[in-house]
Amino acid sequence: MFRPKYPEAPKPSIVHVPTAVPAAQHGHATACSCQHTTAPAPARPAGVLSGLNAGTVGAVVTVGIVLTALLAAVAVTAVSVAVAAVVMRSLLASQRRR
Repeated sequence: MFRPKYPEAPKPSIVHVPTAVPAAQHGHATACSCQHTTAPAPARPAGVLSGLNAGTVGAVVTVGIVLTALLAAVAVTAVSVAVAAVVMRSLLASQRRR
C-alpha cells in the first residue's frame, strides 16, 4: 500500500534486425587468459533519508501524537489545579475575615 508504483518502461517501437552475419566471432577457450570485468552495479545515492520507510515514518508520527496528547493533558491538569488553588485561597481568606 505504501510502496511506490513505478511506471513501466516504454517498449521501443522500432526493432533492429541485423541482416548481415558477423564475419568472425571471438571464441574463448574454457581457460582463457583474458581478464573480463563486469560493469559495476549502479549505486543508490545515499541521502539523509535513505533508510526511512513507511513503518518508520508511521512510528515517528504516532509517538509524536502520543507525546503531544500527554503534554496537553499535563497542561490542562496544571491549569485546573491552579484554578482550584485560587478558589480555595479565596474561600479561606473570606473565612478568616469573619
